[in-house]
Amino acid sequence: MSPSLVPFVPPLLLQAGSSAASAKLGNLYDLILAGGPLMVPIALCSIVALGYFVERLGALSSGRLAPGSFRDGLAQALAQGAPAALAFCEKQPKVALARVMAAGLRRFHEGRVDIERAVEDAGGREVAAMTRGLRPLLIITAIAPLLGLLGTVTGMIQSFQVMAQQHGAGKPDLLAGGIAEALVTTAAGLFVAIPVQVLYYWFRGKVDRFAASSETVFDAVLGRALDARSAAAQPQAA
Repeated sequence: MSPSLVPFVPPLLLQAGSSAASAKLGNLYDLILAGGPLMVPIALCSIVALGYFVERLGALSSGRLAPGSFRDGLAQALAQGAPAALAFCEKQPKVALARVMAAGLRRFHEGRVDIERAVEDAGGREVAAMTRGLRPLLIITAIAPLLGLLGTVTGMIQSFQVMAQQHGAGKPDLLAGGIAEALVTTAAGLFVAIPVQVLYYWFRGKVDRFAASSETVFDAVLGRALDARSAAAQPQAA
């Protein structure tokens, strides 16, 4: 297996194992081979996590969620009327905040409660879709350590079987080397799971900030327009 297949395994893994079994584990490539067959699914987990990281990095970028210029552009378009604001949002179908505001603008002729409900429903759908896109990262954080633990258990079983075949006359350094090799998979699983867990919570923070920005933009733009419409309608009703 090429070392490039384990993008999340840093050189610290080599330093951890070289002191215990330096005669057998001379470099990172030997260390990966010493981990046994379960290093393959752990490496696959790291590759999948890297792929999802790149995909989510683009999908949850500020340009796809809520561009900085969107709020001012929406306010300027809404000053020309709801149809102009709706057209402004529909020209940006890839922007999540534009899709949320468009849901409210399509019902701008209705009451404030209906408009708020439409925006909340659209925002909830967007957040749910973003959260579903993060599930693979959460799954990898659970699977990778378990694969590492399984590799360690099977490796230690093999080490003690060697001792049993020698009727307890095995050399302690041989047993220590076997255990050190068995622990490689646990270390590899953790080195995959820990950064993926950090990435998951980082992306989840971006989703939460998007939800907060949706409420802020609605209150600052659509909410003010609705208040102005209500204030203008009151003298006519009187």
